[in-house]
Amino acid sequence: MKNPAQRATTAGAAPARRSNALVLLGLALFTLYSVAPVWWLLVSVTKNQRDLLYSNGLWFADFNLLDNLRQVLRYNDGIFFRWLLNSLLYAGVGALVCTVVAIGAGYALSRFRFFGRGVALGAVIGSFLIPYAMLTLPLYLLFSRIGLVNSVWAVLIPSFVSPFSVYLAKVYVDGAIPVELIEAARIDGAGELRIFGQIVLRMMTTGGATVFLLAFVQNWNQFFLPLTMLRGEEQWTLSLGLFAWNAKRDEAEIDLSALVLTGSLLSIVPLAVFMVAMQRYWRTGVTLGSLK
Repeated sequence: MKNPAQRATTAGAAPARRSNALVLLGLALFTLYSVAPVWWLLVSVTKNQRDLLYSNGLWFADFNLLDNLRQVLRYNDGIFFRWLLNSLLYAGVGALVCTVVAIGAGYALSRFRFFGRGVALGAVIGSFLIPYAMLTLPLYLLFSRIGLVNSVWAVLIPSFVSPFSVYLAKVYVDGAIPVELIEAARIDGAGELRIFGQIVLRMMTTGGATVFLLAFVQNWNQFFLPLTMLRGEEQWTLSLGLFAWNAKRDEAEIDLSALVLTGSLLSIVPLAVFMVAMQRYWRTGVTLGSLK
């Protein structure tokens, strides 16, 4: 016969098992929801136009991946390569400058006391509520006044500033750079620029890598800003170019469905490589943020 303590333990085990089962079911559904589109894309890029329409959408038919790759890389004199280089330029340079600006602004908000600091921090946090798409038209009017529309700078300059990156950098500075270290450097006669360049930037390697990674992904995937600012297809990004291919499928001499799908797969390869290469910094950065 069970004593009261054993009966209480047994009664409490059943709800715990049900909760674990619900959690596992939710995780399985979320995994399926995340993986299914990727699987469909991997299957679709191996098919020709006929197989895309008449074969099973979630399984392979005739393997035409190499033919699709050749068509993507040769179509319109290899414009896909130009779009790839443009995306790397906009995402890489924009993320690099954004990281330096964010670390500097985050360091100032974290370690300096000045008039209006609370207002500035509130403005940074409040800007999260403004959808980026709403800023596209004001940016277009501004750049059209100064003659930068349809240029590289029309896409690069807006990517140099990210309020979320500034706030994230501030959080990392709060947790990674002791106040005592900064004060000791000032007592030793180091100037603020030297402190920032030789101490702050070096100690913010993990945080800076995380900020750079998030900014790179955001810039790589941006669509509305290049759509508004850029006119000639020579300056388009991958996302904008693939959108244009998809929009003119009915007008082109050949069906572009397979090209759009294959180009979409190729467009995520640099992101996947970049994520894997910076995985160590990204994991460490997330852990530091959670501890903070």
